[in-house]
Amino acid sequence: MSVDEVQGVDVSAYDTDGYLHLPGYVTDPWLSELQQVAAAFVDESRTVESSNSRFDVEDGHCAESPRLRRLNSPVDQHDTFARFALEGPAAQLAVQVLGGPVRYHHSKLNFKWSDGGEAVEWHQDIQFWPHTDFSPLTIGVYLDDIDAEMGPMGVLPGSHLGTLYNLYRQDGSWGGAMNDSDIAALSMDEMVWLDGPAGSVTVHNCCLVHGSVANTSPRPRPLLLQTYSRADSYPILGIGANGVTGKRSGTVIGGEAQQSVTVDGRVIPGAPDWSQRGAPTIFGSQNDK
Repeated sequence: MSVDEVQGVDVSAYDTDGYLHLPGYVTDPWLSELQQVAAAFVDESRTVESSNSRFDVEDGHCAESPRLRRLNSPVDQHDTFARFALEGPAAQLAVQVLGGPVRYHHSKLNFKWSDGGEAVEWHQDIQFWPHTDFSPLTIGVYLDDIDAEMGPMGVLPGSHLGTLYNLYRQDGSWGGAMNDSDIAALSMDEMVWLDGPAGSVTVHNCCLVHGSVANTSPRPRPLLLQTYSRADSYPILGIGANGVTGKRSGTVIGGEAQQSVTVDGRVIPGAPDWSQRGAPTIFGSQNDK
């Protein structure tokens, strides 16, 4: 199967537009399994009163009326999510769009609860977890039917090729959102809203301007998200969320990592990954012949 054709879907517009919209892409049995597991976590969230390392909940969340914002790192929470992101349709799509082996970075399941589930203000992703290039992309899967009332993702086509915006507030604190003057300078009337039936997939580049409005419907909007980069792209530790993205972060899918990185046009043939077993001394390496 070519890079430009995944399950009969043309993905060649990704480089130009910075996103893909694939209605109904994920089907049964995957879709049903994802829905069932997500529903089980909603039930589990009824046992918590406030946010913790597993769940992010809105004010007013309770057992009788759960208002779940996010399941953190679903790939590390359940085998179904792990298989979907590391072996299944999401992994396969990432390999095809990026044209070779990919490196898994992180996952999350955003629920955007009914009757006022919070908006996600306009932003770009790369500022949250900078990499050594701009290949990272995020693949989202709507687990239920999504219409305009439910706050679907909105994307600004082509904005991934433009300015990388400062997401700090004027007082210097981190806000995670673009400021009003930057938003006013964009052609926001060109925003494309990515809704669709359950199983619809969104793919967006890490530099693409995107966001969503509040969910005003009586139905939650569960969106499963997983982020990948090319295998020769590496997260930069010490900035943003890099280093706290889950125990499976860094998993290479669809091939092998070449342990090289390009900086300023120069290829660095890097050493092996010693993060799990400890690095040898230079003396041990040079004498091990």
